[in-house]
Amino acid sequence: MHTVESFPYEVRDVENVFVPMRDGARLAARMWRPVTDEPVPAVLEYIPYRKRDLTRARDALNHPYLAGHGYVSVRVDMRGSGDSDGVLADEYLAAEHDDACDVIAWLAEQPWCDGNVGMMGISWGGFNSLQVAARRPPALKAIVSASATEDLYVDNMHYMGGCLLSDNLSEATVMFAFNSLPPDPAIVGDRWREMWHERLSGSGLWIEKWLEHQHRDDYWKRASVNENYGDVECPVLAVGGWADGYTNAIFRLLEHLHVPRLGLIGPWGHRYPHLGVPGPAIGFLQELVRWWDHWLKGRDTGIMDEPLLRAWMQDSIPPQPSYADRPGRWVSEPCWPSPNIEDRRYTLTRHSLSDKPAEEADHHRIRLQSPLSVGMFAGKWASYAATPDLPGDQREDDGGSLVFETEPLDDTFEVFGLPTVELDVSADRPNAMMAARLSDVAPDGEATRVTYGLLNLTHRDGSGDPQPLEPGRTYRVRVPLNGMAHSFPAGHRIRLSVSSSYWPLAWPSPEPVMLTVNTGTSTLTLPHRPQRPGDDERLRAFGPPEAAPEAPATHLEPGRHHWKVERDLATGVSTLEIENDQGTILLDDVGTTVRRATTEWFSFRGNDVDSVRGETRTVRRLERGDWRTEIATNTVLRCTADEFVIDARLDAFELGNPDVDPRPVENRVHSQNWHRRIPRNLV
Repeated sequence: MHTVESFPYEVRDVENVFVPMRDGARLAARMWRPVTDEPVPAVLEYIPYRKRDLTRARDALNHPYLAGHGYVSVRVDMRGSGDSDGVLADEYLAAEHDDACDVIAWLAEQPWCDGNVGMMGISWGGFNSLQVAARRPPALKAIVSASATEDLYVDNMHYMGGCLLSDNLSEATVMFAFNSLPPDPAIVGDRWREMWHERLSGSGLWIEKWLEHQHRDDYWKRASVNENYGDVECPVLAVGGWADGYTNAIFRLLEHLHVPRLGLIGPWGHRYPHLGVPGPAIGFLQELVRWWDHWLKGRDTGIMDEPLLRAWMQDSIPPQPSYADRPGRWVSEPCWPSPNIEDRRYTLTRHSLSDKPAEEADHHRIRLQSPLSVGMFAGKWASYAATPDLPGDQREDDGGSLVFETEPLDDTFEVFGLPTVELDVSADRPNAMMAARLSDVAPDGEATRVTYGLLNLTHRDGSGDPQPLEPGRTYRVRVPLNGMAHSFPAGHRIRLSVSSSYWPLAWPSPEPVMLTVNTGTSTLTLPHRPQRPGDDERLRAFGPPEAAPEAPATHLEPGRHHWKVERDLATGVSTLEIENDQGTILLDDVGTTVRRATTEWFSFRGNDVDSVRGETRTVRRLERGDWRTEIATNTVLRCTADEFVIDARLDAFELGNPDVDPRPVENRVHSQNWHRRIPRNLV
């Protein structure tokens, strides 16, 4: 990362300003303003992750950079988060979007703003940039949406293909911890304790809400932009990475939006591209300046002369749970769907993928009941690159799967887009799921997963009104695989693996299931992109990653990160343990010490589907002088054949001052327990 010390504009950092809402509440904002007498456009990032401390490091890299190029760059804590008033009760509520429209209108009315506002964000900020754009506030002229989706059910970290994701528990844990943290007394004054207790008692247990909506109902539709793409009338830059979980939305946005738009997909996980891992990271902030200069300042920067979609074509690489870089090259398409991509269809025979018409000998009925261990090395639904969270060698999982593969390839074969698997399948139970994985198999047998898909078979005709299976009846089902761009070398094989479970990435079916797959009629369709001479030459090279100087910080205690699988042969229990301990850090410029640690466990016993269990624990501590607070959360999710069972606990503490008392007292100021049982509804 190249640190930029000098910008076209000197930058003034405004630590806090309160933005008034229509109901009298105030949202806390930090602003970076270029020093100029002329009004300039504003760029808004609007998220619930605490500008004062927990996003301070990232904000320092991004916002002064934009301000230094002539924008008022604004980071707002959403209502109920950070130093803003109120309580945050759920994701993407109407009140969240009302507040965002108020913020945008307020920005446009300030004397230092010329009336033009852009909105940007990653993850939650990418979601609500799209959602607020669909509200069409007059001053909002363009958005940047990174690592986000326009469909809150189909491609979100709660459900995939109608299957419950373990990331649903992980995300609930993240918000459980964030929503329980206090505002900073240095910003809100003596009200901090009253505001804190309002949050502790009012935010609620979000995982309960998400599990109460197991199908694509109005709860998920209410803020899903794909319900009417025409609601978005401003230009959109959609950004993502192949190691992330949200990238499919980019293809849909490019296809269905009718506004100026661009797509950018790199090898990255859930991070901004200038911080992207796996690399290569790119000069994304330079791209943002080009985008904002074009749409907010009316300058011809050439950004809209770029191809509609630029993507990283990944080269073959041995399987690893983490990579510093993914080799490959940039490719582009002028439109999407692209006429340059042709479907290649393969028929599943007894053991192979064949590009020839099926013969009588290719028709078989193959039974499958995968062990619960299939998926223990699958990695996370969305990689954060904080731990080794990418999938490893697929051969162990393939041992519990049906496997079909091509002969060794004669030539390089490149795939770009959204593969699909169509299966003729039956089950011996009314509720079943399946996972389909596509791998690059090297001559030595190592198998690197390049994409995958999940389908709850009761959702075979859609997730709005799932229907049970009739045991023994054969259904034609379509399993969409995640978007990909991968170059299979000559001599390698393409492998399709099908399993009836994929724990802990997805929750298993409520009872053991035997699937029967019909070969000879089942197919795999790959979007083949023939290599075109001069692919690289047609693309303007991205600059190296740049950012503003880092925020000053002192690391007081090191973090710990690991991803471990343990199998106890005595009890038959297998456990995936994920530790993400970020240590203790002093934020030097505000004098706040921050401690953050999260541990997750996902386990099962033998092949007992009722034994699957997810547990998370978090600790968050904020300290400065006499202000010393700590939050501890614990959530356990279990199941029976008929119910999901949640047990959760929240404890909040005010801690004594070690400078006054060598053995400071932990004063528990709030404690709450939850026990909930939620019926399983075809999940």
